[in-house]
Amino acid sequence: MSGPFDDLDDLKATLDTATPAPDAARRAENIALAEKNFAARQETAKPMRSTSDSQTQARFRGVLSMIKALTPRQALTATTAIVAVGIVAYLPAIRLDTPLPGLQEAEIAAAEETITMEAVRSEAMPMADMAAEPLVEFAAPQPAPQLSKRMTAPEGGMTLPFPVQPEADAETFPEAEPNPLKVTAEEPVSTFSIDVDTASYAIVRSTLEAGRLPRAEQVRAEELINYFPYDYAAPEGDTPFSVAAAVGQTPWNPGTQLVHIALQGEKPVLQARPPLNLVFLIDTSGSMNQTDKLPLLKQSFRLLLGQLEPEDQVAIVAYAGSAGEVLEPTAAAEREKIFAALERLDAGGSTAGQAGLQQAYATAAAMAEEGDLTRVILATDGDFNVGIHDPEALEDFIAEKRDSGTYLSVLGFGRGNLDDAAMQALAQAGNGHAAYIDTLAEAQKSLVDQLGGALFPIANDVKIQVEFNPAQVAEYRLIGYETRALKREDFNNDKVDAGEIGAGHSVTALYEITPVGSPARLTDPLRYQPEAAAAESDELGFLRLRYKAPGEDASQLIETPILPGGTFTAEAQFAAAIAGFGQLLQGSPYLGDWSYADAIALANGARGEDAFGYRSQAVQLMRLAESLSR
Repeated sequence: MSGPFDDLDDLKATLDTATPAPDAARRAENIALAEKNFAARQETAKPMRSTSDSQTQARFRGVLSMIKALTPRQALTATTAIVAVGIVAYLPAIRLDTPLPGLQEAEIAAAEETITMEAVRSEAMPMADMAAEPLVEFAAPQPAPQLSKRMTAPEGGMTLPFPVQPEADAETFPEAEPNPLKVTAEEPVSTFSIDVDTASYAIVRSTLEAGRLPRAEQVRAEELINYFPYDYAAPEGDTPFSVAAAVGQTPWNPGTQLVHIALQGEKPVLQARPPLNLVFLIDTSGSMNQTDKLPLLKQSFRLLLGQLEPEDQVAIVAYAGSAGEVLEPTAAAEREKIFAALERLDAGGSTAGQAGLQQAYATAAAMAEEGDLTRVILATDGDFNVGIHDPEALEDFIAEKRDSGTYLSVLGFGRGNLDDAAMQALAQAGNGHAAYIDTLAEAQKSLVDQLGGALFPIANDVKIQVEFNPAQVAEYRLIGYETRALKREDFNNDKVDAGEIGAGHSVTALYEITPVGSPARLTDPLRYQPEAAAAESDELGFLRLRYKAPGEDASQLIETPILPGGTFTAEAQFAAAIAGFGQLLQGSPYLGDWSYADAIALANGARGEDAFGYRSQAVQLMRLAESLSR
């Protein structure tokens, strides 16, 4: 008497008979070819260097990278073939102990035919032909359930990274809490290093335009504020930059005031500049194999090369697995030779950032001559997962080279594994600036419009110290500059590194202050420390600034009082609008009911002349943030 599974047993026997025997020679040939291709992509015959990933995580990262590199058609065919092979391998071995309702012979035959056809197609169709095939339209997928950031297999299984948002999980940013409110009677002095980096603004823009609100740590208020050029008064006399302070009403709190500090560097005279030596240190690791990374990098550097003088020198060092000189020092007049070297770059291999920096600095040292300006420009997505074993030692190495006259700037490209924290630390140690390039328009701004500020310093180690008068100011807080904070004693110590101002750069800093007697005060006055000790002065505070002329070791001092009133210009109001925007993105508790709509109105009212459209773009980003926050 036949049983209920006789048909399935017959199917199993048929599949066992039809399955071809393994071809050992073909298997060995395929493995050898795969190993050859893998070694070529790694650009080295040496064993792989260790990474920060575990062994299982590294395998999974490789699989993800491979799948991401496929076109949709290729990915569809590959995944279908994988499932098909799994079914063919698994089905002959299963035993069915309970009936499977609805499983009909016709359905089994159709499944076998599908498996066979997909296997034949994947074996016979070249990948290029697959990419040319028209895409098959499927019904829109249903939203997937929210998953944890990591999915752990049962006991003894493999732990797989499963990010909900790859950008959020893979990117790192400096961990710095927003500046707290300070009580003037307890801590009257605030000290920090100036900053002209702009990376945070471009990261915020990229995130908003991707349809997401940025995380709080991605927002550095001072980099949003200083992204824009301001029309501040030009310096007079021998001072390389002007310094001014003004006080106005805080937009988001009627009981507080804003202290606006403005620095304006002298305009660059590019025709009279000394020769420039540039070493492009280019990350060509596998993670750079995306449209917004290495291809955009090449286009950006072509823009920069168009700004160089014929006597300037250019060299290119690339790193991936190991570092090497791609282009020896070459006169900028030989444009075609430099362009050809850029175009030869291809992405593949792991990231040996430390070896690349060492090679770049060695190349720069060979190029340097008396009176020349020498810069290393590191272009990377920041994925320093191999080669940097001691970040502090690397920063010390960069600082040593900085003191010898070779500065380091860092340009970030692409999203997904951006190590913004490392980029910031390296740029600060190298007396350079950090920028994030997400579009060719951003490359135009950073490498063409603001070339003088990016490459030609007019003042080094610029520090600001403000002493507030407790008789006039009850509380204060500095908006931004959390990663640039200095100790009070660092201000007079010329050995302590600080920020740089380039030719034509403007720098803005904002303090929110609470006047004595204001109902907006958040802390109680001290019982046993009278705040009227300095009541005879109407000064709100006293501003001190130290800087070094390029090439000098001793700093110079500038001092000016901060007086009530003054002119709070439209430029200061626009800076306040951007400061408020940044705090809204951070979820600051100090803004009360002030909203994105208020920031938009303030920015529009103070937009002024906007030759390049940067300010209009900022308003559009505010509108995006307003919509995404609902």
